[in-house]
Amino acid sequence: TNCLTTVWRLFKNLSEDQQRYEKQLIFEHPAFVKLCQQLLRDSRRMTRGDLVFSLHAVVNLGVPQNTLLVQTLVRVCQEKLNQLDNRCISVLATTLGGLDKDKNVSALQAGLQLLVEQRIPSIRDIFILQNLMKCMGKDAPVFLKKKLEMAVLKEVDHLTFPNALRVFLALAAMNYCSIPILNACSKKIQENVHDAPFRQLILILEACYNLHYRNVKLFSALADYVNSTTCLWDKRQIILFLSAFETLGFQPTELMGIFVEKVTEDPEFLNLKNLLIVLRVYSRLNYVPRDQKHLFFETLHSCLNKYLPQISNTELLKAVYSLCILGYLPHRALDELLQKDSRDELLLSDDLYKEQKEMMLRCVKACMELDSPSFVKPAFVLTENFSSLVSLNLRKAREALIELLGDENMFRQNVELPYKYHIDFEIRMDSDRKKVLPIAATDDHADSSVQRLAFLFVPLSAFCVGTTHPQGKLAMKKRHLNKLGYHVILVLNKKFQEMTNEDAVEFLKGKIYSENAFPFSEVTVQDN
Repeated sequence: TNCLTTVWRLFKNLSEDQQRYEKQLIFEHPAFVKLCQQLLRDSRRMTRGDLVFSLHAVVNLGVPQNTLLVQTLVRVCQEKLNQLDNRCISVLATTLGGLDKDKNVSALQAGLQLLVEQRIPSIRDIFILQNLMKCMGKDAPVFLKKKLEMAVLKEVDHLTFPNALRVFLALAAMNYCSIPILNACSKKIQENVHDAPFRQLILILEACYNLHYRNVKLFSALADYVNSTTCLWDKRQIILFLSAFETLGFQPTELMGIFVEKVTEDPEFLNLKNLLIVLRVYSRLNYVPRDQKHLFFETLHSCLNKYLPQISNTELLKAVYSLCILGYLPHRALDELLQKDSRDELLLSDDLYKEQKEMMLRCVKACMELDSPSFVKPAFVLTENFSSLVSLNLRKAREALIELLGDENMFRQNVELPYKYHIDFEIRMDSDRKKVLPIAATDDHADSSVQRLAFLFVPLSAFCVGTTHPQGKLAMKKRHLNKLGYHVILVLNKKFQEMTNEDAVEFLKGKIYSENAFPFSEVTVQDN
């Protein structure tokens, strides 16, 4: 056993290429064959520690699972399962994680799960607990996950930074979102973020995404750390950070600003893959630099033009869509895209993502018209009521508007506009924003003195995490509704639903009659 574990410890520190070479030498060495034969003969006489560590070493050295040696060690572990101490259970759980399921492995896993359930109350070692969490995995029953959670919570005050990292990732491996544990781990990670290696930081952000865990303080701490040490990071590493933040819907403002400078100073490092990531990140998070807006867009556009001869149809559509969301029209790429569309090369009938691509292409075409410098605000916008029925989550708003305005004829609901845009409620007012006008009195004719208010009740996910900064698609819709002559009033639906009826009426009253609530201005993408 000592010989095997020593070989494994030396072996695991080698590079992949070295491991392949050394593995061949090990397996061909006569002493290794003799060692395996002796292990097979002595397996039932070995101590529990030697047995478990031997299996761990053999499996990790790459001895095939279907060999008599591995299958025998698995069966003996099953026979001696109740004799194992907590440390051996932890090592065995790790070992089984590297094996495919077969009859013997499945039987051992089932027995191990029962044993873990019995032993959890007696385990105080956080390292063993997190290891069991990771090894039990997503398929563990919910009651077992809860037991492991309670055991960790008992020790959570004694978390070290390395253990906080491990527990955080173990919860992700178990696909179990325990807010108290994640909060405790996040606090410890924030305090020691400067000690975390690059890969661990990325894994933390990925775990947050998989667990649907949103912690603005944690995200800000990680972003601030990367921001303050950008000179230490490769540009491609920063792109990975930005991409991880984008999947979470979190806008690391300062880091994105610094990266803009790196792109404009040296765009050559942007290969096609990284360019598409940058476009996706900046468009979804709705980030436009204040000082270098034109230069930044021109740089990205120039990079995109360079890859036009080799870019796929889907990648071209995504790139143009991202730039259009930001309010920038990349004319050469647009021409290429429209040519492909006219030749029916973009939307194939058997494409799994056909609907998504249709939506993106529709948005691109809307941007071409509405964001064109030659676009003039129409004197009259043709609208229609999509449906007289109001969805359940808008009934409260409808009732509040009726109570506030006195009559349901003073507003419209579920309004469909050109370019496939939809607004929840439309209200029309005089030019001084003092009086609400009946819909019928202002319908079907143009009147420049009439002001149109568009109420959009939007989910929390439409904003960047922890802010009221709209993400790209919402910012684009708001910009386009402004172009069509609407004052856009965004209402966070979750908060509105939590209001009392009286507060809801007062809230809407403030939005409708206050000139400062939403001044009429042609808002483009929100600059940072």
